[in-house]
Amino acid sequence: MTHTKEELLKAYGNPRHKAKYIAIAIAVIAILIWAFAGMPALEVKQKSQQILGSILHGLTHPDWGFVYQAGGEDLLRGLLETFAIAVVGTILAAIICIPLAFLGAKNIVRFRPVTGLSKFILSVIRVFPEIVMALIFIKAVGPGSFSGVLALGIHSVGMLGKLFAEDIENVDLSATESLKASGANKMKTLTFAVIPQILPTFLSLILYRFELNLRSASILGLIGAGGIGTPLIFALQTRSWDRVGIILIGLVVMVAIVDYISGKVREKIV
Repeated sequence: MTHTKEELLKAYGNPRHKAKYIAIAIAVIAILIWAFAGMPALEVKQKSQQILGSILHGLTHPDWGFVYQAGGEDLLRGLLETFAIAVVGTILAAIICIPLAFLGAKNIVRFRPVTGLSKFILSVIRVFPEIVMALIFIKAVGPGSFSGVLALGIHSVGMLGKLFAEDIENVDLSATESLKASGANKMKTLTFAVIPQILPTFLSLILYRFELNLRSASILGLIGAGGIGTPLIFALQTRSWDRVGIILIGLVVMVAIVDYISGKVREKIV
């Protein structure tokens, strides 16, 4: 019984395809071997074990007295400042990204140099992490909450603007054609045909970005940008592991509550 070439390829596969997959697998394995070959040998020293034991003891025996102190910095004030930095930074980003997003949407602005420039600006902003921007603003305006707000606000513009512009480009423009036919100008067309379609997604993106900014705000304090990160870095430097433990517990509780509320709000919006 004879078989055609097509039947043989279907039964046993194309040798070229097999060779390609084998070459890809060999390349991946070689990269993994090269990456792990440069890792130092794992070694746990006696001093490291003692430090790890102290850390675990402090985390399991938190300093509850730091939760509220009438005369100075405490956990509640630090968490409230971190929350405020995230809120103000997110609002700042939401306001700034709106014009950049509309200018970057190809179906709204037909002049390609304008859309290209807007998307280029958003891409440049996304290049710099929050911590780098925080270091820049700390040098520019000094340490504190204001530098943290600027860092989170400007950094969030890049991602919010990109996602918002993509959402604008996917809107149904049939309603805009009807409004234009009835004599509506550009502003009325955007107000009554485009904005109602993109508003739920825009609000959902803002809430999602706020959750990310809340986590970032707790880290920026480690370099002097305000928030709960400031007492956290002091506790780490002085090896006050019981205070580190209560700060981490406070952060977990705050983030969990915000995530839960934000998720419920997004369900209602979307």
